[in-house]
Amino acid sequence: MKKSVFTLIFILGTCLAFGRGDINYEHKAIQKTLVKNCKLTNVQLKEVKLHEELNAGVQGKFFTINSDNTDSDITHMYIGRVNSCRAGGCSLPGATPMGDSEYFDYMMLFNKKAEVVLVKIFNYQATHGHEVTAKGWLKQFIGYDTHEAKLEVGRNIDSISGATISVNGITEDVSHKTKLFESYLSKS
Repeated sequence: MKKSVFTLIFILGTCLAFGRGDINYEHKAIQKTLVKNCKLTNVQLKEVKLHEELNAGVQGKFFTINSDNTDSDITHMYIGRVNSCRAGGCSLPGATPMGDSEYFDYMMLFNKKAEVVLVKIFNYQATHGHEVTAKGWLKQFIGYDTHEAKLEVGRNIDSISGATISVNGITEDVSHKTKLFESYLSKS
């Protein structure tokens, strides 16, 4: 009995420690969104290498989007991870992932003016706060650029009861990554 309990604890611990894995930059939902929602054809992504000072602490990658659809205003994409919370412990967005944190992966599309065109969560691996995956709620980020008012939960971003950590996490990450993208464009 004790041996099987120990084995079960060991397996669960191993899954928690190593189960997070890396972000799947080729997730089928990414390609599907680019084709279906954005009407892009023959999509090719090229990773953008950020300047060293911009790359610190980033849990994701920026990409240039090339497609046969030359009249599309969508030029770049960010695919990244936001840490969320698990009972008994949390990590702040952008911080080093803790063993007891949960996460979700999302994509954000930008136009030529560095405005957010679309935000979509495609891999939600947290037990609470899944309401942030709703298309209607995510539409609040469309049109955002850093020249507008700062994104603030409860002010220009709706809060969601029971999803406080996820709401704050993605709001801060969208704001931060948009600033990074604008800095990249200004230095390129």
